[in-house]
Amino acid sequence: MNKTVLVTGGTGFLALHIIHQLLQQNFQVRTTVRSLKRADYIKHTMSANGITDLSKLTFVEADLLKDDGWDQAVEDQEYVLSVASPVFFSVPKNEDEMIRPAVEGIQRILTAASKADVKRVVMTSNFGALGFSNLDHNKVTTEQDWTDEQQPGLSLYEKSKLLAEKAAWEFIENDRSGMEFATVNPVAILGPPLDDHTSGSFSVLKMVFGKAFPNLPLNVVDVRDVADIHIRAMTTPEARNQRFIASADGEITLLEIEELIRKERPQLASQLTTRTIPAWAIEIASYFNSRAKEGKLMLAMNRNISNQKAKDVLDWRPMFTKEQTVLDSIDSMVKNGEL
Repeated sequence: MNKTVLVTGGTGFLALHIIHQLLQQNFQVRTTVRSLKRADYIKHTMSANGITDLSKLTFVEADLLKDDGWDQAVEDQEYVLSVASPVFFSVPKNEDEMIRPAVEGIQRILTAASKADVKRVVMTSNFGALGFSNLDHNKVTTEQDWTDEQQPGLSLYEKSKLLAEKAAWEFIENDRSGMEFATVNPVAILGPPLDDHTSGSFSVLKMVFGKAFPNLPLNVVDVRDVADIHIRAMTTPEARNQRFIASADGEITLLEIEELIRKERPQLASQLTTRTIPAWAIEIASYFNSRAKEGKLMLAMNRNISNQKAKDVLDWRPMFTKEQTVLDSIDSMVKNGEL
């Protein structure tokens, strides 16, 4: 096995962890950056986290929004991990501006990979592509489920990930190269970053430090576990053309997170709020406010999620509990001056 892997979007929160674990496992890693000026930043981050040999790490300049660079990026690669999402330098004005780049981005990667005879592509999708329309709390959410793209309260981000994954599966169904495909569908990704940048999921933790917060139920997963499941989905033969939910076992509410921080990080207690926004208030606000409508869906959707498929097929086990993941995230936010 050549053990050559392309990881897209190398500066990202998750991508850095994937690159780190791949280098630890002796893979030859190529990663895309929007500017080669960012290569030194990734090298420095790897070195700061114990990677002493950087000879197996190379870089290609490529942007999901452009065709340039992708043929070069996938050349001679056995695997591609499509981790990056399109980067917007201003807030998208409408649905099309948000969704079209996500769809075209994965199509761009798959087209180049198919021409280059890549063995397998693993796409980072998300839980929003499968779990946001299961409102039956007696029904376990699995990889067989799909979110309804017309689901009231579905955010544009979640919808863009849903439609991008659908477009990817459609591409694979029509592809004649024999290229294999798999998706990883993580819930909210938390955990310690390898650099000083956190992911968008961390905003949910900041809610317990505000004036008041809705007691949302959450499923979380540690970024280190998500990196691990990507590599397993890449190398496990039985993962061909499969989806895998990445989630720590069980759910946790924002109130439980507030109580956990108060107990385990008492030095932060004075910054926490105990005021919660009642569900009825979110219900009323949802008629007038899109964010409240998203919150209403978050309160209503089923949180009984199965990660059994990843355990059975990939022999994957979350190394970090939801509580440890939350605390490691909080510690990182303190370290980086965000709290």
